[in-house]
This record gives sequence, structure tokens and C-alpha cells, in this order.
Amino acid sequence: MGSLVPFQDLNLCPEPPLPATVNISTSATPSATINRTTTFNFLTPKIEPKQEPFDEPTPTQTIHQQENFLFSVSNSTPDFIPNPETTPPANASSSADDQNALYSEYFRISELFRSAFAKRIQKYGDVEVLDPDSRAIVPVPEQSQLTPETSPTDGSNLERALSVVVSRKKAGRSNELVRVTNLGIDDQRHFRDLVRRTRMMYDSLRVLVISEEEKRTGPGNGRRARGDLRAAAVMRDRELWLNRDKRIVGAIPGIEIGDVFFFRMELCVVGLHGQIQAGIDTLPASQSSSGEPIATSIIISGGYEDDEDSGDSIIYTGQGGQDKFGKQCMHQKLEGGNLALERSMHYGIEVRVIRGFKYENRVSGKVYVYDGLYKILDCWFDVGKSGFGVYKFRLSRIEGQPEMGSSIMKFAESLRTKPLSTRPMGYLTLDISMKKERVPIFLYNDIDNDHDPMYYDYLVNTVFPLNVFGQGSNSTGCDCVSGCTEGCFCAMKNGGDFAYDYGGILLRGKPVIFECGNFCQCPPSCRNRVAQHGLRNRLEIFRSRETGWGVRSLDLIQAGAFICEYAGVVLTRDQAEVFKMNGDTLIYPNRFSERWAEWGDLSRIFPEYVCPSYPSIPPLDFAMDVSRMRNVACYISHSSSPNVLVQCVLYDHNNLMFPHLMLFAMENIPPMRELSIDYGVADEWTGKLSICN
Repeated sequence: MGSLVPFQDLNLCPEPPLPATVNISTSATPSATINRTTTFNFLTPKIEPKQEPFDEPTPTQTIHQQENFLFSVSNSTPDFIPNPETTPPANASSSADDQNALYSEYFRISELFRSAFAKRIQKYGDVEVLDPDSRAIVPVPEQSQLTPETSPTDGSNLERALSVVVSRKKAGRSNELVRVTNLGIDDQRHFRDLVRRTRMMYDSLRVLVISEEEKRTGPGNGRRARGDLRAAAVMRDRELWLNRDKRIVGAIPGIEIGDVFFFRMELCVVGLHGQIQAGIDTLPASQSSSGEPIATSIIISGGYEDDEDSGDSIIYTGQGGQDKFGKQCMHQKLEGGNLALERSMHYGIEVRVIRGFKYENRVSGKVYVYDGLYKILDCWFDVGKSGFGVYKFRLSRIEGQPEMGSSIMKFAESLRTKPLSTRPMGYLTLDISMKKERVPIFLYNDIDNDHDPMYYDYLVNTVFPLNVFGQGSNSTGCDCVSGCTEGCFCAMKNGGDFAYDYGGILLRGKPVIFECGNFCQCPPSCRNRVAQHGLRNRLEIFRSRETGWGVRSLDLIQAGAFICEYAGVVLTRDQAEVFKMNGDTLIYPNRFSERWAEWGDLSRIFPEYVCPSYPSIPPLDFAMDVSRMRNVACYISHSSSPNVLVQCVLYDHNNLMFPHLMLFAMENIPPMRELSIDYGVADEWTGKLSICN
């Protein structure tokens, strides 16, 4: 693994120099040239965070207050709002500063009053007392840990476990700037897997929190649960946030250009951007030995009218001077994030750029895409569109990086609507399923003359032996006429709870999932009917020089969402032996790795968490013939770190010996990124099954 290389001090540092054994790797200006006269006071800058729109749903003032309590820490320089740097000095001369100081004093006194007198007035009403050393939103019992007798799968126990007290003693972010260099292949895989598992844990916890909230209030009743905030708070309390011990400048190990995030809080969890609303992430001046802040990342999401974004080149407007409606109402100042960007330009330090934009999805209404590293080339003061002075920064994308994720998403969008005009050459067919699927499946090859996928009959669903459907299928359905609810017959078959939330997202993997079937009275819109509805996303089978035939999506696939079925003709053991002798291509489902156990695994959060073992399923003792009939899933590549899992599902029969093999996303899969499965056993030369080569 490459070393974590500390930056040399960017200014004249009064502290002792770094040890001689530390390798310095930076292009900063020598300290002799840093001494210069300036008119700005860098010691106590007033930071006005560049405010960006919140993730949907639009938060109320209550949400703001919750975030302030949720993420405040006790050290002198907390990194989340509220930040001491956002509070003007008490001796400020301006009226705005006096008003802010008055508000701060009011809240301080009100909290002291609550702590001192709440116990005395409890007899007059239901008044709960908060621990003065706590930063919890609500008081929680002292016994907050699960006991061996409790289980996170139980709703009430889970809710108690999620009532997290975020201690004031939690350490804040480090003030040490480092750049990670010279990572080997094994190191890259390690960090990528670490980020993947952290994001999987965050997504699993987020959907679980929302599901528990919907159990109490029902879908769509009351204010929507902010699962993104709750999940981030729990993970922070368990010290599961990444890159907290160092402030990384440049690329974050394990995060690839093009990675997509649905929530700002997820950016904080993985360490890509450390501010929950501010558009500029900085090392504050108060944490710098000489009082100069340094910018590490920015978010462009349309929060300022003077921003100009042309992809590789950006005119970025500084922060400050806006009213509560997002309109420029006063001149900006060269302080806070603006000063940090100017200092980063002066020292030649690159910044990470994340783009946020609206995207049609059922999660948040907006996505954030990491687009790589940019250099700050110029800074000037200009008159904005509103007539007020603003600071502008010219950024240019560093060459040699992969294509921007935002550009790929725009390209995929054009492919969905007008594929032939976007890519005139290479399409073999615009729907290999011949309208058998709900959405078309493209077949694309611009490399060679291989047309192999066109020679097979397309199979939508798995073909089972006829005797499978005759074993105990009658009178096994539920009687929920208007839709299944908790406690119905099908829920009991799944262990007392459904496997999906109301949006069709897999809550946690299980050995097998029972969906409502033909003998159930519930409508097709029932929450327990997900995988049986078939393909939702527009997929493309494509030819690749690296992986032979592969599959990618033209849509953004959310983590936990259903993708498609792995379809073939089911053969018994005796039949498989005969077909194998004929040289036919067979798939053995019992060789698939049990990646379903990773989705929803909260053992790092709840030590007593036990992987679901009910409903149980016997070992899969059958094969699938895909030598004549197959579907799009048969062309998905193999990977030891897959982004797709295999989940056994039953809905049209109850024979546990022959389940459907359904594929779900293990992470957010951006458009045009190849899908991969852990087949367990694959070709040792190419790393994937022979049918795909």
C-alpha cells in the first residue's frame, strides 16, 4: 500500500517540523515565498457556508434543528453545522452579528433553563429531561445496547437500537492534510471493497429505518422519515464513517469517478464531502497553524445563479451573500470557503468536484455524481447577475482521468430516447427479447462480427418440470383483498415480516422469499409482489474486449432494487447428467455465492445481529440448461466483488427444491456500468462463465 503522505505546512508554522522519516509529496510554494503582506485577517475568518438545496423532501426548520443537534460535537472546532466559525464574534460591530449573538445566547440560556428546571415542572405535564452531556434528539434509556435475548429483526427492539445518543466526546475530523499515492492493485481492491461494504451498510440501514417508520404510521402518512439522517447518525455513533482520521486531498481511495449517491449524508459517510449543506468543504482557518483555510471538495448543484458549468471547465461562484430564498442580496467577501478556494489555487492544490442535479427516481429526486479532480486556475471579483459583487473561480479538469459520470448519465439518457441517432453504428437489434420483456433489451457490438446472442430463443421466466407445480400449491394464498399488511398469511411464511419496503426495495437478504402468488387475493400492486413483475430497467448486452459479452443498464439502478431473473430450463440431477454428456451448457445454482447474506447485514452496528435463517431452504440440487434458451442475465459477468446478488424467490409454486433465481442490486449502479455476479465457480482464464466468452 502506498503511504499516506502528509502535506508540508503551507505557511510559516510555529510548531516543530515534521519527522525526517515522513516523505513529503506536495507542489506547494516554499515557505520562503509564502511570507507576503495581505490585507485580510486570516486568524478569525467568518465563514458563511455556500448553501445548497437539501435532499428531498424539503426539510423544515425542525429538520435543521435536528441536524444541528445530531451532528454537533464537543471539541472546539466541530466540522458539522453548527460550526463555531459560522457564529460571528461577540464583539462584532454589525447589527447582523449582534442579532446572531443574541440568538446564540437565547438558545444557550433556554437549554440551561431546561436542564435546571425541567425535573421540577414534570409534575405539571409530560416534560422529558435531556442529559446536558448528550446530543440526542430524544432521550433514550440508559440500556441502549441490545441484549442476547433481543433481536434487531424485531421492530420495537430495532427502534430502541436506532435511538442513538451521539456523544459530545466523539472526535471531530482530523486537521492533517494528506494525499494518498502509489496504491497497488491489492490496495485498490481493498479500499474499493471497504467503500462498497460501507455504502451497502448505509443503504441497508436507511431502508430499514424507513420501513420501521412506515410500520408505525403507514405509507405516505405524516412527514416522510429521513432515513438518510438516521442511518448516518447510527453509523457515526458506531465510528463507521470513513476517512475521519485524515483529511484527504485529491482522490479518495475506493471511490471511483462516476459513483452515484442519492443523499448528501452518504457523501459524508464515505468521506467524499464533509459538509451536510455547505457547497465548499474546507480545512477551517481555526484548525490551520497559520490561519489559512484550504478547500478540498466542492458541490455544484445549481445553488448559485452565476455558476457556469461546461463539463471540463467550470466558473464556480463563491459562497455568501444570499438570502433565505437563494437570491444574491449583498456582496461576497474573500473569507471562509472563498478564501479556502483562493488559497488552494495559490498552492496548486486540486479539489474534488461532485455534481448534483435532478434525476427521475423514487428515492430523493436528485443524485450526486463524483466527476473527478479539478485545478483552480483563476480567481476574480465580478458583478453577478443580481448586481452584487461575487467571487468567481475558474476550474479546469485534470487530464488523464476517466470520463465524467455526469456526462455518461447524459449519454445514457439520450440512448434511452434516440439510440440510433446517438450511436448510429453497432446495434444488432434494439430488442433481443422480441417484445417478450416489459422494456426492450439492446444488443450492441462495435468490436467484431460476433452475433452469437441472436441465435438463442429468448426466455423470460425459468421453465420448471411440470411436477413442481403439483406439490401443495392449493390453498396457500393470503386473503388480503386490498393489499397485504403485516401479519397476513404470506408475511408469516416469510418469518413474520415482508422482504420488501413499499418501494419494492429488498430490506435484507433471506435464504428464500415467498411472494404472493396466483392463489392470493391481493392485487398486482401488493408490496409483496416485486420480482414476479419482471424487468424494469433498460438493459443492454454489449461486446467487450475484456469480458466478452457483458450486460449494462441504461438506467440508474438503486441499491436493493430488483433487476431481472436468471432464467433457463431446469433439469433434475439425472437429466443434467445426460445433457452434460451431450456438451450442453449448464448452470449449477448451488455454486452461486450466498451474497444475499451481505445485504442487510448489520452485525457491525448490532453485535447481536444474526443472519436470517428462516425461511430455510434445502441445498439446490438441480441444474439449468441455457444452451438453447436463455435471457439477458446469462450474459452477466463474474466478479469476486459483484454489484448484483442472487436471491431465491417463490411465487408461482411452493416447492422449495426449485426456487426462482432473482437478481437484485447490491449497490447504486450508474448507467453504462457493467453488471457482475459472483458465480462461485468460473472459468479460471477469463474469470467468467464459458457461455459469455
